Amino acid sequence: MMSHGDTRSVEGRADVEGDGMLEILEEGGADCWVVRVDGRDQSHVDLRDPTRLAFDYVRRIGDVLDAVAPAGEAIRIVHVGGAGMTLPRYVAATRATSAQVVLEPDEALTARVRQELPLARRSGIKVRPVDGVTGIAALRDGYADVVVVDAFVDGRVPHDLLEREHLADVGRVLVPGGCYVLNLADQAPFALARVVVAGLLEIFTSIMVSAEPATLRGRRPGNLVLTAARGEVPLDALRRRARSSAAPYTVLDQRLVSDTLGGGRPLVRGPS
Repeated sequence: MMSHGDTRSVEGRADVEGDGMLEILEEGGADCWVVRVDGRDQSHVDLRDPTRLAFDYVRRIGDVLDAVAPAGEAIRIVHVGGAGMTLPRYVAATRATSAQVVLEPDEALTARVRQELPLARRSGIKVRPVDGVTGIAALRDGYADVVVVDAFVDGRVPHDLLEREHLADVGRVLVPGGCYVLNLADQAPFALARVVVAGLLEIFTSIMVSAEPATLRGRRPGNLVLTAARGEVPLDALRRRARSSAAPYTVLDQRLVSDTLGGGRPLVRGPS
């Protein structure tokens, strides 16, 4: 997560809505906003320029979304986690007419965001008030070109979204060659990432990971963006983006993922 200094509350207060304390804060004017839940920044939204992705890990996810299909081509995408809907807005701006489903269980959060940070008309974004496991399970086989998971509770991805059974369900929902993208907060020695990588390698044929160099070197915690596919992940395109990015990052191919984040055991769903 990123911290921001020049912010103020729209109404000078915070509201308890949904599952936590919700604030929508203006950042430096010019229609830029931060959605914050329980003191943690969840989304940065630029209403004038939805292609601006201020958080570095969100920019890295955007780079993946740019690489999964030719520029401007519409895709069918499922977002697990909505908050300010930064990435759905980005896809609507860069890939017009894309069909987008957002799985966001916090209806109060969605209502507040819709009211104060309205979506563009005919955006193609549909929000379903369900959690990721339930929402993915309800989708038909081969529904989506991309599934993006950027969902946090108390600063962590819910474990049920990382279980092998759910990852297999994601694989079912994706078209052949479709991509799964996960934002995961972790730090050396990457115990959680090792678990997730092990689960992904049982379901998908290729995987890559992007991260800040300082995070990979163990100097500080950070966000790992894991991308997996039953076909080929867009490795070359992401390496080019990584070199030219305003915040350069490291891309690990499958061999480096195994060397750096291997050795884990998949997280398995316990008895209900």
